[in-house]
Amino acid sequence: MRDSFLLSMKKSPLILGIESSCDETAAAVIRGRTLLSDEIISSASLQAKYGGVVPEIASRVHSDAVDEVVRRALCSADVKKEELDAVAVTYGAGLLGALLVGLSFAKGFAYGLNIPLIGVNHIRGHLAACYLEDETLAPPFMTLLASGGHTAILYTETPTKFEVLGGTLDDAAGEAFDKVARVLGLPYPGGPHVEQLAREGKNVVPMPKMLKGLGGYDFSYSGLKTHIINYVHTKEQKGEAWSKADVAASFQSAALDILVEKTVEGALERHVRTVTAGGGVVANGYLRERLQSACSRAGLKLVLPEKRRCTDNAAMIAAEGLIEYEAGNFSPLSLNACASIPLR
Repeated sequence: MRDSFLLSMKKSPLILGIESSCDETAAAVIRGRTLLSDEIISSASLQAKYGGVVPEIASRVHSDAVDEVVRRALCSADVKKEELDAVAVTYGAGLLGALLVGLSFAKGFAYGLNIPLIGVNHIRGHLAACYLEDETLAPPFMTLLASGGHTAILYTETPTKFEVLGGTLDDAAGEAFDKVARVLGLPYPGGPHVEQLAREGKNVVPMPKMLKGLGGYDFSYSGLKTHIINYVHTKEQKGEAWSKADVAASFQSAALDILVEKTVEGALERHVRTVTAGGGVVANGYLRERLQSACSRAGLKLVLPEKRRCTDNAAMIAAEGLIEYEAGNFSPLSLNACASIPLR
């Protein structure tokens, strides 16, 4: 069957992308690199009541929403399901029950239409989102990955091949933001609330120097997170005045400036002229501004996804699906969901 799919491949295929790795049920349709529709049904407001994502609730919402969100995506794109050339779906990493909902639906959809199924690595989806912003974008380029589960600096050599130059030795950037938000008494999800609070504060709270002292392209968030916790607890125990906004601003600067510095450093060292970024943390306005400023000073082109395509969405899954489609990397219907898969 794979051989028959290879023989019928198109230059600008119509691909349906489906994403259900966490609390967003999403579907999107692309034709080549042109995005035709991008629909999301989220359970984030429901999950916020519990201070985080409850896997069972996420799975139930996905089960109720997946058929509807795909219908919306096809309708918004003004295409019929029979016109589709492939179905791309997240198979990992993420919440296992949530992944199974989207993957099972995609399998049935692909089988019923007799078109290829393309299993997509969620993290590769984040990296592929930039291809939808600039149709001329082509490797090689340097990529910053910053999400709730992964944070790394990557050298993208070809659409399907990249090298991890370095990354966090412990917590991911998004995870650190969520934990600091909790210490500051901010609601879930923490990242946007920390960013909003930081706008009201000043970068005046001393941060540990160890964050910038690591060699190569590695960095650490564990010490920074612990420093924030100890700072807040010490102030509270001593009854001393302190500013939540200043803590948020100081943490945000320490956590994100290092990513900007090392991404630009990597681009200059590898002699590439383009920088891209992906992952939920890349929706942070401070990070986007700092990246733009640093790349401009270094004479580098910066390609960033729209903010809504930095967080979980199906457009990025369809974009990575296109890359795999063009490489002839189709998945068997026996493909299983994986809660954890390697970055590579």
